Amino acid sequence: MSRFGPARCLEGMSEHNTRHRVVVLGGGYAGTVAANRLRIRDDVDISVVNPRAEFVDRVRLHQFVAGTAEATVGYESLLGAGIELVVDSATRIDAAARRVQLGSGAALDYDYLVYAVGSGSAIPESVPGAAEFAVPVGEWESAQRVRSELERLPRSAPVTVVGSGPTGIETAAELAEQGWAVTLICGGTTMPSLGGPGRRYVGKWLAEHGVTVLEGERVGEVRPDAVLLAGGAERASALTIWTTGFGVPELAAASGLRTDELGRLLTDETLTSVDDERIVATGDAAAPSGRPLRMSCQGAGPLGAQAAETVLSRIAGTEPKRIDLALTGTCLSLGRRVGIRQLARRDDIPVKLYIGGRMGARIKEMTCDLGVAKIRREARTPGSLRWVKGGPRPEQPARTLRAGSPA
Repeated sequence: MSRFGPARCLEGMSEHNTRHRVVVLGGGYAGTVAANRLRIRDDVDISVVNPRAEFVDRVRLHQFVAGTAEATVGYESLLGAGIELVVDSATRIDAAARRVQLGSGAALDYDYLVYAVGSGSAIPESVPGAAEFAVPVGEWESAQRVRSELERLPRSAPVTVVGSGPTGIETAAELAEQGWAVTLICGGTTMPSLGGPGRRYVGKWLAEHGVTVLEGERVGEVRPDAVLLAGGAERASALTIWTTGFGVPELAAASGLRTDELGRLLTDETLTSVDDERIVATGDAAAPSGRPLRMSCQGAGPLGAQAAETVLSRIAGTEPKRIDLALTGTCLSLGRRVGIRQLARRDDIPVKLYIGGRMGARIKEMTCDLGVAKIRREARTPGSLRWVKGGPRPEQPARTLRAGSPA
């Protein structure tokens, strides 16, 4: 018997003649891999619920806003045969009834639920004018708005990018290479996830391409045509792009499920919800043991595969395995011709070694291509995805939090 009690089957049916209904909430990198991998069994009916009819390749959104690439892919090439795509949004999970309420008013029943709702941009309410006048770039709809705003502006118009992480730097670099006058405001150090030599390499490229980098500066207020720094200085800004900070949908907390302080679903080390063994979380919206991995495309696919394996183990009546994933650095594009591949240990701590220049750009481009290619491969051959293992994980069980409440 599991810690949640005996598994329930449909009334009057045995395990041998029951089809298993799995609903996957979210059609991003983790959700699509999870859905495809579930096809290892032929007695599983799979539905993917996603608010958009196309897959958003988020690692290319900075290119999309600059007009150098598209960032959507049709699901017909990403989801394996038999998977149902439901274009809708989940509004509530009724764990007791095993049912998901949808924004359209419809509902989906499930035997197992894969919670893969992902993450999105989060503009802090504490910065006056930011929510009103700054535009985030981490989601499809907001990226479309950024691109539209840029199309109406002359190239001489001052553009401000707020954020020192990969999205901020890649967006600033992409726009600078296209001839925009860009200011990059960093609350702290530029690209802290890089080693010292890698940070200096990025800083040199930005300086050579005319990007004004303000390290250690914070935004005090965003105005329609300017950014006011915390120290009082004012800088003209025809468009302010906000790339710092990520949030997750409030669906789990609103449904009475326990979450961490950001709202990620709290799970054990098998990605199983601490509240219900029929709910498995993955990707950016999962907080295994209250110690989530870094939000990244690098981690999303493997976590999606491991979430599917947990569901398959539950169906088979076997004990699910603990997650086993190592994050080994990051890739960064600096426009279309230069990039950097920062190497790291298996615990994601950067080392001094990096690969820059055109080789770095090729590695970055290959990495972006692989994000979608791996999903397609899993659609063709469920169970084919492999990843680097051996990353450190906490030994202690997940902390107990109040239902629907932060830590």
